Amino acid sequence: MTDHDVVIVGAGLAGLVAALDLTRAGLDVRLLERAAEPGGRVAGEIVDGFVVDRGFQVLNTSYPQVRRRLDLTALDLRQFVSGALVRRDGRLHRLVDPRRHPGGLVSTLASGLLPWRDKLALARYAARAGYRPVAELLAEPETTAAQALRRRGIGDAGIERFLRPFLSGVLGEDELETSSRYVDLVWRSFARGRVGVPAAGMSAIPRQLAARLPDGVLMCGVDVHRVDGADASKAGTNGSDGAQVQHSGGRLRARAVVVATDPRTAGRLLPTLAVPPMRPLTTVYHAAPEPPGTGPILLLEGGDDRLVANSVVLTDAAPEYSRDGRALVATSLVGAAAADVDEAALRRRLARLYGTPTDRWAHVRTVHVPDALPAAQPPLGDLRRPDDLGDGLFVAGDHRDTPSIQGAMASGTRAARAVLQAIGPA
Repeated sequence: MTDHDVVIVGAGLAGLVAALDLTRAGLDVRLLERAAEPGGRVAGEIVDGFVVDRGFQVLNTSYPQVRRRLDLTALDLRQFVSGALVRRDGRLHRLVDPRRHPGGLVSTLASGLLPWRDKLALARYAARAGYRPVAELLAEPETTAAQALRRRGIGDAGIERFLRPFLSGVLGEDELETSSRYVDLVWRSFARGRVGVPAAGMSAIPRQLAARLPDGVLMCGVDVHRVDGADASKAGTNGSDGAQVQHSGGRLRARAVVVATDPRTAGRLLPTLAVPPMRPLTTVYHAAPEPPGTGPILLLEGGDDRLVANSVVLTDAAPEYSRDGRALVATSLVGAAAADVDEAALRRRLARLYGTPTDRWAHVRTVHVPDALPAAQPPLGDLRRPDDLGDGLFVAGDHRDTPSIQGAMASGTRAARAVLQAIGPA
């Protein structure tokens, strides 16, 4: 006897997607979440009248799972300019995608930030990553991103002044040690889609998914302590069939259990699971009396200072992030030491970066996420790692695919499919 067909541990994007697919198949599902709301790392809160996401995150419209799963019209996506402003030697250089911003073509071409050779190499790389089939990209020899970019003709100026600062906030590291295959997929997503944030904040994404679940499926505030496979359950004193989940409110038995938590929690619940190294990210939010005048575009430091990965005026893209008209600035910092950064010293750096005084900026919140991203280091091998662990246990999350919203949702899709293959629909 079992209590449910499937118990899913973790209501992040992977767990929510798996729950949606399995309930559509007619199965009796319970989705257990430790926090008070679903979403996992895609979460947010209201602080001093501002929408503060759990670190600076964006939604890319090119992701197949995003197009399939989400109602972008209902999310009211607020888009950023496709490109970046780069501060170097006291000057701001504007580099934008001329396909989407034709008015920025002249400033991009005339910028003295990069030599022409690097500009052409970057254009070739964007075309290659954006329009070649994914299978061909994944068939390329795998190296670090730094090695691959140089192999494609991009010189030191293109890497150090633009690609390293641009990618550091995306990858959670600034040495470009990430797998070239993953970086190709990242660049493909930027070339093919637009990035933005929902008007109500990133937490609107999991809320939209959770609202589609039948009543009673999602249970928040439930802390899971242990997961046992079917064989281990039979060996217990109750002699019951099925896998078991022990949680803060008791015990549940199910024909299948999907662990869709963060990687470290998954490794604790499933001791045989290989847990990847994790990348930390820190985001510091400031309130400015008025916008510093850069617009809805990423601002990068093109010099040798690597503390600041990027900074952006969120309210230039999404005015709804502020309740009183002040500007909300999000600054991303890379590395474990970023959690201890001196806020006053950071504001002085931001004054140089934005070219405007920051003494009237108010600190809103510092969000440090020690396990923000799985490290996609080479060799990655197969990006899509197994979902079915046997014994009635399954696993899902972006650590089983690519470290992204797309990877989390795709892994949830695959885990649900594996469960259906194992136990069948209702």
